[in-house]
Amino acid sequence: MVRIISLLVFLVTFSTKVNAQNKAFTAGEKLIYTASYNMSGVLTEIAQINMETSEVKTSKATLLKLKLTAATYSKWDSFFKIRDLYESYVNPSNITPYLHNRDVNEGSYYKNMKYTFSNSTNTVKSVMKKKNDYVENNNIKINSGTKDIISSLYYLRVLDYKNMAEGSKKYFTILFDNEEVKGVVTFLRKETINTGIGKKECYKLAVGSSETNVLQGTNSNFIWLTADENKIIVYGKFKIPVGTGELKIKSASGLKN
Repeated sequence: MVRIISLLVFLVTFSTKVNAQNKAFTAGEKLIYTASYNMSGVLTEIAQINMETSEVKTSKATLLKLKLTAATYSKWDSFFKIRDLYESYVNPSNITPYLHNRDVNEGSYYKNMKYTFSNSTNTVKSVMKKKNDYVENNNIKINSGTKDIISSLYYLRVLDYKNMAEGSKKYFTILFDNEEVKGVVTFLRKETINTGIGKKECYKLAVGSSETNVLQGTNSNFIWLTADENKIIVYGKFKIPVGTGELKIKSASGLKN
């Protein structure tokens, strides 16, 4: 079960070079999800995921802070304790990242990653820390449009699905563990489903990756975004090397539209 939440988050995190503008979310939004994992053939809720946005002012600009936390419920901590934190500081209009922090604590596994983006030169300064005070510094060359895992997740909501034909594909790149990972999102169709925040018409997307240690199978990973101006993720199904699971929305507040 190593890095289950990291892989679950990866299910819905790809970025694109399309120069879209953010009209879907702003500071003050909070989304709460339950994460389930297939344990011995039974789908069991094991964790809660919170996603929040807030405004951060610097001497040069006003940024949007994107924050995701993931934690197992206390009854599962003795079996496999998860306490993960992901943060990104982005341009609120086009979700271009400037800073990213990822703090992963899952069982005995620990890793902290910090990225400082230089978007004018398409480079990233990376600092990785592990247990026993191990520190690794890298300067990474990236492609134009590549984002970190959280800014990519939010950028997915910026894309225009209204004008996509069924079967249309978007090809993506995300910086994950100091490597650019290729992925593809396929628009399947509109579909109305029951969710924790009511019955919603959604865009159903299939997600795939070139990384075999992240996502598994063809047409095995799906997400549903509300087919409105907010385009929030309300449901996800995933298949990873250590099993299968689901992501379900529990509550939503502070929506922009």
